[in-house]
Amino acid sequence: MKLIRKWGVATATVLAVVTAAGCGSDDMTEHTGAEHVSGTVTVFAAASLTETFTELGKQFEAAHPGVKVIYSFGASSALAEQIDQGAPADVFASAAPKNMQQLRDKGEVTAAPVTFVRNRLEIAVPKGNPGHVTGLADFGRTAPKLALCAEQVPCGAAAKTVFETANIIPQPDTREQDVKAVLTKVTLGEVDAALVYRTDVKAAGDKVEGIDFPESGKAINDYPVAPLAHAPNAAAAAAFVDFVTSDKAETVFAAAGFDTP
Repeated sequence: MKLIRKWGVATATVLAVVTAAGCGSDDMTEHTGAEHVSGTVTVFAAASLTETFTELGKQFEAAHPGVKVIYSFGASSALAEQIDQGAPADVFASAAPKNMQQLRDKGEVTAAPVTFVRNRLEIAVPKGNPGHVTGLADFGRTAPKLALCAEQVPCGAAAKTVFETANIIPQPDTREQDVKAVLTKVTLGEVDAALVYRTDVKAAGDKVEGIDFPESGKAINDYPVAPLAHAPNAAAAAAFVDFVTSDKAETVFAAAGFDTP
């Protein structure tokens, strides 16, 4: 009987060790999430995130072999409307909290959004500044050709705030539906100046020149990201949000000119 009891204790000890090891493995799998992610993750993201999210998508795919990231970039207001109308998407990254909140109010976002970067406006002019634009006051004149975002999109709403702060009535020659369309007007030389995000000025390289103005600090945009409630690939959506809010992603955003929260 003593031998039997000793054998029983030894067996129980071994089983406890194996069980603990097994639990540790499960915890690691749950923590990394890599083993649970597969298929396609569809991300709807603000146009100003085009360069950074494209780079992070490549990194995410490398970290999760077999996963494919598909993007739809555009004005946050337009993307939110598409999601509300049933467009299949897993993640939404907005250039303003307003559009994210609209989806939360309609039950399209149930997890708490995370503010992962901030951005501010900058004046963009063609290389060489042919319109001789010097600051925000030039947007109140009719002489230079000017481009702004439509007021219903985040970059346009931010522009409206800075103009109101500076007591300037803008005189744009064109209003575009997203910030990349505005930037294109500058790079093609179709306008003398435009208000875009400073990250867009940096992304354009030597095609444009940037002019800072003090009022930009009055309209800093917070960028929230969240998995969508009806995500076709919920596991990949959660993993992608974790990735773009990680320290590794923060390095990419900082290099692009974004501020961190």
